[in-house]
Amino acid sequence: MRLAFMGTPDFAVPALQALHAAGHEIAAVYTQPPRPAGRGQAMRPSPVQREAERLGLPARCPVRVKRDEAAWAEFAALELDAAIVAAYGLILPKPMLDAPRRGCLNIHASLLPRWRGAGPIQAAILAGDEQSGITIMQMEEGLDTGPMLLKEEVPITPSTTATSLHDALAALGARLIVRALAEPAHPVPQTDDGACYAPRLTREDGRIDWSRDAGAIDRQVRALTPWPGAFSTLGDVTVKIAAATPVAGASGVPGTVLDDALLVACGTGALRIDRLQWPGRSVLDARDFLRGRPVPPGTQFG
Repeated sequence: MRLAFMGTPDFAVPALQALHAAGHEIAAVYTQPPRPAGRGQAMRPSPVQREAERLGLPARCPVRVKRDEAAWAEFAALELDAAIVAAYGLILPKPMLDAPRRGCLNIHASLLPRWRGAGPIQAAILAGDEQSGITIMQMEEGLDTGPMLLKEEVPITPSTTATSLHDALAALGARLIVRALAEPAHPVPQTDDGACYAPRLTREDGRIDWSRDAGAIDRQVRALTPWPGAFSTLGDVTVKIAAATPVAGASGVPGTVLDDALLVACGTGALRIDRLQWPGRSVLDARDFLRGRPVPPGTQFG
Protein backbone atom coordinates (compact mmCIF):
# COMPACT_ATOMS: atom_id res chain seq x y z
CA MET A 1 0.00 0.00 0.00
CA ARG A 2 0.97 3.61 -0.49
CA LEU A 3 1.17 5.15 2.99
CA ALA A 4 2.08 8.21 4.97
CA PHE A 5 3.49 7.62 8.44
CA MET A 6 2.86 10.22 11.14
CA GLY A 7 4.66 9.93 14.47
CA THR A 8 7.25 11.61 16.64
CA PRO A 9 8.66 9.77 19.71
CA ASP A 10 10.47 6.47 20.26
CA PHE A 11 7.09 4.72 20.66
CA ALA A 12 6.39 5.20 16.94
CA VAL A 13 9.73 3.98 15.57
CA PRO A 14 9.03 0.19 15.64
CA ALA A 15 5.84 0.72 13.63
CA LEU A 16 7.68 2.73 10.98
CA GLN A 17 10.32 0.02 10.78
CA ALA A 18 7.72 -2.75 10.52
CA LEU A 19 5.75 -1.04 7.76
CA HIS A 20 8.92 -0.42 5.78
CA ALA A 21 10.07 -4.04 6.26
CA ALA A 22 6.63 -5.30 5.16
CA GLY A 23 7.17 -3.68 1.77
CA HIS A 24 4.67 -0.84 1.99
CA GLU A 25 5.44 2.25 -0.05
CA ILE A 26 5.90 5.07 2.46
CA ALA A 27 5.40 8.23 0.43
CA ALA A 28 6.12 10.61 3.30
CA VAL A 29 6.89 10.60 7.00
CA TYR A 30 5.31 13.38 9.05
CA THR A 31 6.87 14.24 12.39
CA GLN A 32 7.17 17.21 14.70
CA PRO A 33 9.97 19.72 13.98
CA PRO A 34 13.40 19.44 15.64
CA ARG A 35 13.49 20.80 19.19
CA PRO A 36 16.35 22.29 21.25
CA ALA A 37 17.78 19.67 23.60
CA GLY A 38 20.76 19.03 25.85
CA ARG A 39 23.02 21.49 27.61
CA GLY A 40 23.86 23.31 24.41
CA GLN A 41 20.20 23.45 23.33
CA ALA A 42 21.15 22.24 19.86
CA MET A 43 18.23 21.46 17.56
CA ARG A 44 17.55 17.73 17.73
CA PRO A 45 15.31 15.87 15.25
CA SER A 46 12.66 13.53 16.60
CA PRO A 47 13.33 9.79 16.85
CA VAL A 48 10.95 9.23 13.94
CA GLN A 49 12.73 11.79 11.76
CA ARG A 50 16.09 10.17 12.50
CA GLU A 51 14.71 6.74 11.58
CA ALA A 52 13.08 8.08 8.41
CA GLU A 53 16.40 9.55 7.32
CA ARG A 54 18.16 6.27 8.09
CA LEU A 55 15.64 4.42 5.91
CA GLY A 56 15.93 6.97 3.13
CA LEU A 57 12.34 8.16 3.50
CA PRO A 58 11.26 11.78 2.95
CA ALA A 59 10.42 13.53 6.23
CA ARG A 60 8.07 16.49 6.60
CA CYS A 61 8.02 18.58 9.78
CA PRO A 62 5.11 21.05 9.70
CA VAL A 63 4.72 23.19 12.80
CA ARG A 64 0.93 22.95 12.53
CA VAL A 65 -1.63 21.44 10.18
CA LYS A 66 -5.00 22.16 11.78
CA ARG A 67 -5.77 25.30 9.74
CA ASP A 68 -3.13 25.06 7.02
CA GLU A 69 -4.99 24.50 3.74
CA ALA A 70 -1.72 24.30 1.81
CA ALA A 71 -0.66 21.39 4.04
CA TRP A 72 -4.02 19.71 3.42
CA ALA A 73 -3.55 20.00 -0.35
CA GLU A 74 0.02 18.71 -0.14
CA PHE A 75 -1.19 15.73 1.90
CA ALA A 76 -4.05 14.96 -0.51
CA ALA A 77 -1.64 15.15 -3.45
CA LEU A 78 0.20 12.11 -2.05
CA GLU A 79 -2.77 9.97 -3.21
CA LEU A 80 -2.48 7.61 -0.25
CA ASP A 81 -4.16 4.33 0.46
CA ALA A 82 -3.87 5.07 4.21
CA ALA A 83 -2.05 7.17 6.76
CA ILE A 84 -0.68 5.53 9.91
CA VAL A 85 -0.56 7.69 13.03
CA ALA A 86 1.39 6.82 16.19
CA ALA A 87 1.87 9.51 18.84
CA TYR A 88 2.25 12.23 16.21
CA GLY A 89 1.36 15.06 18.59
CA LEU A 90 -0.62 17.24 16.16
CA ILE A 91 -4.39 17.14 15.70
CA LEU A 92 -5.38 16.19 12.15
CA PRO A 93 -8.25 18.20 10.64
CA LYS A 94 -11.08 16.49 8.79
CA PRO A 95 -9.69 17.17 5.27
CA MET A 96 -6.55 15.21 6.18
CA LEU A 97 -8.49 12.45 7.95
CA ASP A 98 -10.61 11.97 4.84
CA ALA A 99 -7.87 12.24 2.20
CA PRO A 100 -6.45 8.66 2.16
CA ARG A 101 -8.57 5.98 0.52
CA ARG A 102 -8.75 3.95 3.77
CA GLY A 103 -8.54 6.98 6.01
CA CYS A 104 -6.11 7.40 8.92
CA LEU A 105 -5.37 4.52 11.30
CA ASN A 106 -4.10 5.23 14.80
CA ILE A 107 -1.90 2.98 16.96
CA HIS A 108 -3.24 3.79 20.43
CA ALA A 109 -1.51 2.57 23.60
CA SER A 110 -4.54 1.41 25.56
CA LEU A 111 -7.51 -0.92 25.34
CA LEU A 112 -10.00 1.64 24.15
CA PRO A 113 -12.19 3.11 25.37
CA ARG A 114 -10.43 2.68 28.75
CA TRP A 115 -7.82 5.45 28.37
CA ARG A 116 -8.27 8.13 25.75
CA GLY A 117 -5.81 11.00 25.57
CA ALA A 118 -2.08 11.68 25.67
CA GLY A 119 -0.92 9.62 28.68
CA PRO A 120 -2.57 6.17 28.51
CA ILE A 121 0.52 4.16 29.51
CA GLN A 122 1.09 6.08 32.73
CA ALA A 123 -2.63 6.30 33.50
CA ALA A 124 -3.08 2.52 33.35
CA ILE A 125 -0.29 1.91 35.89
CA LEU A 126 -1.39 4.75 38.18
CA ALA A 127 -4.94 3.38 38.26
CA GLY A 128 -3.79 -0.12 39.19
CA ASP A 129 -5.10 -1.68 35.96
CA GLU A 130 -4.16 -5.34 35.52
CA GLN A 131 -3.80 -5.01 31.78
CA SER A 132 -3.11 -2.54 29.02
CA GLY A 133 -2.78 -3.12 25.30
CA ILE A 134 -2.87 -1.71 21.80
CA THR A 135 -5.94 -0.65 19.86
CA ILE A 136 -5.74 -0.02 16.12
CA MET A 137 -8.42 2.57 15.53
CA GLN A 138 -9.95 4.30 12.53
CA MET A 139 -9.48 7.98 13.27
CA GLU A 140 -12.30 10.51 13.33
CA GLU A 141 -12.59 14.06 14.64
CA GLY A 142 -13.27 13.02 18.26
CA LEU A 143 -10.41 12.34 20.67
CA ASP A 144 -9.62 8.60 20.34
CA THR A 145 -13.30 7.81 19.74
CA GLY A 146 -13.13 6.14 16.33
CA PRO A 147 -14.12 2.56 15.42
CA MET A 148 -11.71 -0.15 16.54
CA LEU A 149 -10.10 -2.55 14.06
CA LEU A 150 -7.81 -4.67 16.25
CA LYS A 151 -7.02 -5.03 19.96
CA GLU A 152 -4.51 -7.06 21.90
CA GLU A 153 -3.78 -7.13 25.64
CA VAL A 154 -0.52 -6.82 27.60
CA PRO A 155 -0.52 -7.67 31.35
CA ILE A 156 0.50 -5.11 33.94
CA THR A 157 2.33 -6.78 36.83
CA PRO A 158 3.52 -5.40 40.19
CA SER A 159 6.93 -4.81 38.60
CA THR A 160 5.72 -3.13 35.39
CA THR A 161 7.10 0.35 34.82
CA ALA A 162 6.12 2.94 32.25
CA THR A 163 9.37 2.18 30.44
CA SER A 164 8.79 -1.57 30.22
CA LEU A 165 5.12 -1.14 29.25
CA HIS A 166 6.04 1.48 26.64
CA ASP A 167 8.51 -0.89 25.01
CA ALA A 168 6.08 -3.83 25.03
CA LEU A 169 3.28 -1.75 23.53
CA ALA A 170 5.52 -0.18 20.89
CA ALA A 171 6.52 -3.66 19.67
CA LEU A 172 2.91 -4.87 19.78
CA GLY A 173 1.68 -1.79 17.90
CA ALA A 174 4.19 -2.45 15.14
CA ARG A 175 2.95 -6.01 14.73
CA LEU A 176 -0.75 -5.12 14.84
CA ILE A 177 -0.60 -2.26 12.32
CA VAL A 178 0.99 -4.54 9.73
CA ARG A 179 -1.75 -7.08 10.40
CA ALA A 180 -4.48 -4.42 10.22
CA LEU A 181 -3.37 -3.41 6.74
CA ALA A 182 -3.18 -7.02 5.56
CA GLU A 183 -6.63 -8.12 6.77
CA PRO A 184 -10.15 -7.05 5.73
CA ALA A 185 -11.37 -4.28 8.02
CA HIS A 186 -14.18 -5.08 10.46
CA PRO A 187 -14.58 -1.87 12.46
CA VAL A 188 -16.27 -2.07 15.85
CA PRO A 189 -17.80 1.19 17.09
CA GLN A 190 -16.67 2.46 20.48
CA THR A 191 -19.04 3.27 23.29
CA ASP A 192 -18.36 5.67 26.14
CA ASP A 193 -18.88 2.94 28.77
CA GLY A 194 -15.75 2.82 30.91
CA ALA A 195 -14.06 5.59 28.96
CA CYS A 196 -11.50 7.67 30.88
CA TYR A 197 -9.28 10.58 29.90
CA ALA A 198 -5.50 10.31 30.36
CA PRO A 199 -4.08 13.84 30.29
CA ARG A 200 -0.55 14.81 29.32
CA LEU A 201 1.79 14.60 32.30
CA THR A 202 3.31 17.61 34.04
CA ARG A 203 6.33 17.72 36.35
CA GLU A 204 4.06 18.28 39.34
CA ASP A 205 2.47 14.86 38.78
CA GLY A 206 5.70 13.40 40.14
CA ARG A 207 5.47 15.00 43.59
CA ILE A 208 4.93 12.31 46.23
CA ASP A 209 2.20 12.79 48.82
CA TRP A 210 3.30 10.48 51.64
CA SER A 211 -0.18 10.52 53.18
CA ARG A 212 -1.34 8.25 50.37
CA ASP A 213 -1.35 4.45 50.48
CA ALA A 214 2.05 2.80 49.92
CA GLY A 215 0.69 0.85 46.96
CA ALA A 216 -0.49 4.03 45.26
CA ILE A 217 2.90 5.68 45.74
CA ASP A 218 4.63 2.59 44.36
CA ARG A 219 2.43 2.82 41.25
CA GLN A 220 3.33 6.51 40.96
CA VAL A 221 7.03 5.66 41.06
CA ARG A 222 6.62 2.96 38.40
CA ALA A 223 4.28 5.00 36.20
CA LEU A 224 6.36 8.17 36.06
CA THR A 225 9.68 6.68 35.00
CA PRO A 226 11.63 8.14 33.27
CA TRP A 227 9.70 11.43 33.16
CA PRO A 228 8.80 13.39 35.20
CA GLY A 229 9.99 10.92 37.83
CA ALA A 230 8.50 10.58 41.32
CA PHE A 231 10.22 12.98 43.68
CA SER A 232 10.24 14.24 47.26
CA THR A 233 12.26 16.66 49.34
CA LEU A 234 14.88 15.46 51.79
CA GLY A 235 15.90 18.42 53.88
CA ASP A 236 16.40 21.24 51.40
CA VAL A 237 17.12 18.93 48.43
CA THR A 238 14.72 17.28 45.98
CA VAL A 239 15.48 13.62 45.28
CA LYS A 240 13.94 11.32 42.71
CA ILE A 241 12.66 7.91 43.78
CA ALA A 242 13.49 5.50 40.95
CA ALA A 243 12.28 2.21 42.48
CA ALA A 244 10.51 1.20 45.67
CA THR A 245 8.68 -1.71 47.31
CA PRO A 246 5.49 -1.47 49.40
CA VAL A 247 5.79 -2.98 52.88
CA ALA A 248 2.63 -3.93 54.76
CA GLY A 249 2.37 -3.73 58.54
CA ALA A 250 4.82 -0.87 59.12
CA SER A 251 3.37 2.42 60.26
CA GLY A 252 4.34 5.89 61.39
CA VAL A 253 3.85 9.55 60.60
CA PRO A 254 3.65 9.76 56.80
CA GLY A 255 6.98 10.68 55.24
CA THR A 256 9.01 9.58 58.28
CA VAL A 257 12.01 7.29 57.79
CA LEU A 258 11.41 4.25 60.02
CA ASP A 259 14.79 2.49 59.89
CA ASP A 260 18.35 2.93 58.65
CA ALA A 261 17.55 1.37 55.22
CA LEU A 262 15.06 3.95 53.87
CA LEU A 263 11.75 2.44 54.92
CA VAL A 264 9.36 5.42 54.77
CA ALA A 265 5.93 5.55 56.43
CA CYS A 266 2.93 6.25 54.21
CA GLY A 267 -0.70 6.98 54.96
CA THR A 268 -1.23 3.22 54.93
CA GLY A 269 1.77 0.88 55.11
CA ALA A 270 5.27 1.94 54.22
CA LEU A 271 7.54 2.11 51.20
CA ARG A 272 11.05 0.70 51.02
CA ILE A 273 13.06 2.99 48.74
CA ASP A 274 15.24 0.74 46.61
CA ARG A 275 16.81 3.22 44.18
CA LEU A 276 17.02 7.01 44.22
CA GLN A 277 18.80 9.92 42.64
CA TRP A 278 20.51 12.95 44.09
CA PRO A 279 20.21 16.10 41.89
CA GLY A 280 22.75 16.03 39.09
CA ARG A 281 23.94 12.52 39.98
CA SER A 282 23.31 9.03 38.67
CA VAL A 283 20.57 6.78 40.07
CA LEU A 284 21.96 4.70 42.96
CA ASP A 285 20.86 1.67 44.91
CA ALA A 286 19.71 2.73 48.37
CA ARG A 287 22.72 1.05 50.01
CA ASP A 288 25.18 3.05 47.89
CA PHE A 289 23.20 6.24 48.39
CA LEU A 290 23.24 5.81 52.18
CA ARG A 291 26.96 5.14 52.16
CA GLY A 292 27.51 8.68 50.89
CA ARG A 293 24.75 10.30 52.94
CA PRO A 294 23.19 8.44 55.88
CA VAL A 295 19.48 9.08 56.44
CA PRO A 296 18.75 8.15 60.06
CA PRO A 297 15.36 7.02 61.43
CA GLY A 298 13.12 9.98 62.17
CA THR A 299 14.23 11.95 59.11
CA GLN A 300 11.26 13.46 57.32
CA PHE A 301 10.60 13.33 53.60
CA GLY A 302 8.54 16.33 52.49
